[in-house]
Amino acid sequence: MQRRQRGANAGLLLLFAQIYQFGFNNIPPVTLALLGLNIYLFLNPIKSLLYVCISVHNGYYHRDWERFLFSPFHHADDWHLYFNMVSLLWKGTKLEQRLGSVSFAVIIAAFSQLIGVVYVLIQFLLAECLHDPTYNMQCAVGFSGVLFALKVLNTHYHPGGSTSLFGLQVPNKYACWAELVAIHLLSPGTSFVGHLSGILVGLLYTLGPLQWILNGAGSLFTARNQPGPQRFNNSGHRGTSHQPTLDELRRRRLNRF
Repeated sequence: MQRRQRGANAGLLLLFAQIYQFGFNNIPPVTLALLGLNIYLFLNPIKSLLYVCISVHNGYYHRDWERFLFSPFHHADDWHLYFNMVSLLWKGTKLEQRLGSVSFAVIIAAFSQLIGVVYVLIQFLLAECLHDPTYNMQCAVGFSGVLFALKVLNTHYHPGGSTSLFGLQVPNKYACWAELVAIHLLSPGTSFVGHLSGILVGLLYTLGPLQWILNGAGSLFTARNQPGPQRFNNSGHRGTSHQPTLDELRRRRLNRF
């Protein structure tokens, strides 16, 4: 798998234009850092795509664990980067403002790795159940799996409404499934299993135990880095009160969801 060249990287130029139009001051810090990381690794990849993409063959049988870390943050070409980063710009900003930067950073760190694990597991099961070893060799890169997971979270925290998908109004709670099918039909080169893995991890967070685990991790990190009796909440307002205990922090954070 080699990166496809597209002239002067028109997708990258359009991405910079979108970010400029959105306004740097309007982008929360973790989302901005993610945009910067993905752009930097597109321009200066750690390795060629052949050596960072994730598959059953490389990630499981060959125990190349680095691929789980690198694959979400590398992209096949400038348009792949453009569409993923524009989606991150909107989804990330909305969620980071809702959850706070610490919680959002913990979610991104966990999702980017868990989606790779789920992807490899599904591909492995397909290869075994269908007796087709080609599933073990299918290699994927990109941030779109994480974006599908974030879409599930956005729907969870902002219920109701509908999304226009190719002229059709789809209820938001079904939008991620409709997009999964539509993208696969219109762009067969995309990873159906990678996108499905993102949806499943998102559901594991909204419907399963993953939310409690990550909320606890975020609360613990916040408690350890509390500067003193003065503290800042997620809205940036400053105040004074007694130093909250870990249980209080956890309850307050959970009440926000």
